[in-house]
Amino acid sequence: MTMDIADHHSLGPISDHPRNFVVVVDESEEAQLAIRFASGRAGHIVGGGIILFHSVAPGDFQHWKAVADRMREEGLSQARAMLEDVAARIYAYSGVKPEIVVREGPPKEELHKFIKERQDLFALVLAASAGGEPGPLVDYFSGPMAANLPCPVVIVPGTLEPETIDRLV
Repeated sequence: MTMDIADHHSLGPISDHPRNFVVVVDESEEAQLAIRFASGRAGHIVGGGIILFHSVAPGDFQHWKAVADRMREEGLSQARAMLEDVAARIYAYSGVKPEIVVREGPPKEELHKFIKERQDLFALVLAASAGGEPGPLVDYFSGPMAANLPCPVVIVPGTLEPETIDRLV
């Protein structure tokens, strides 16, 4: 099937709906590259936004409910604090105030559910590792899963320097 662009109406500037980049935030170098790219792009496009996503793996303390509840609350609290810190740095860098999303569960599955729930996503931004395997999220979302996502997946090469990313966005 071929699509002739001339057969469709003119899009014109898109300013009536947000175009959010979603990034997974953790302590990895890959996350830092994805955050820089997504926040830079969001700062340069009309309606650009960024969503910081983090999933906390559930604890496995079935016999000690009080311990499990406390560990769960600590994990969620630490995740929110980390995301708030990243959000402040993104605002200083790009002028975009990020949305913060914290979920509980396996990261790949929770991110996939989140992406399917949202209608305002412009792209999922991931970064590959600088050497070796691309990383679990890149592997998961760039394989067969990519065909069924409601938004594009942008993969930032892991060898890009921050200054190069600044020039690209």
